[in-house]
Amino acid sequence: MSDDVAAPAAVSEELAALGSFFALEFHAAAVAAPPWQPMVEVVEVVDGSSVLAERVEAVRAFLAAGTGQEASAVELRVAASVVHLGLVARVLSPLLALAVVRRRGGCVRAADLWWQPTLSSMFPLSVRTTAVGSGSVLSDCVIAEISAAITPFGVNDHILRGNVASALAAAARTLAIARPDLRDDVHTLIGPHLAGAGHFEPDAGFRRRSCCLIYRAAPDRKGALCGDCVLAPPHGPMGT
Repeated sequence: MSDDVAAPAAVSEELAALGSFFALEFHAAAVAAPPWQPMVEVVEVVDGSSVLAERVEAVRAFLAAGTGQEASAVELRVAASVVHLGLVARVLSPLLALAVVRRRGGCVRAADLWWQPTLSSMFPLSVRTTAVGSGSVLSDCVIAEISAAITPFGVNDHILRGNVASALAAAARTLAIARPDLRDDVHTLIGPHLAGAGHFEPDAGFRRRSCCLIYRAAPDRKGALCGDCVLAPPHGPMGT
C-alpha cells in the first residue's frame, strides 16, 4: 500500500476497531490462498457459473423463508437489490475509512479484492496492497462493476444509485461517531457520491430518493420500510 502502511496488520486492526463493516485485510500477492475467493467472480461469469446469480437466489430463498413463502414469491429484482446493497455497503465502508483515516484511496476494482462468502453482509474482505494509493479519494470503480453486474436482474439505475448512497450514508454516520474529529472530512468526501441519490435532512437523518425494494419481499408487498427510504414517514431528529 505504501510507506505509511508498512505494517498492514496494524491498519487492519485500526479499521476493525471502527466496526465490523470497516474490517479489511491486505494481500500483497496477486492471488490469495483459500479460504479467500476472488471477488472478480462476483461481477463475471466464470467457467459457466455465476457466483452473483447463486447469491441472489440464496438471498431470495432467505427472504422468502423469513415470511413463510416460497422463493418464487419474492421478486428476483428485490433479492438482487438486497444483495447489491449488502455488497456495496461491505466494500465501501473500509474504502471510506481508508480515505478519511489514512488518506489512502485509488481505483480499487473487483480484481483487487478477495472475500470469504457468507450470506451475511459482514463477510471477511481483503484488498491487494498495491491497489490502494495515496490521497483522500473514494473511487467508485468496484461499485460500478457490482452495479453493472446487478442490472440484468431487473434493478434499475435509480435504485442502484440509492443503494450506494444509503450504504455510504450509513458508513459515514458510523465513522463520524467513532471519529468525531473527522466528521466534516467524511461528509465532504461522500457529498459528490450522494448527488441526485439522497441527502441529509437538517437536524435529521439521511433520506434517499429511491427504495431498495425490500418491503416487497413480504406477503402482499407490505413489509417494513428502511429508515432512510423515500417512502418512509418524515424523519424525526436523529443526528448524523
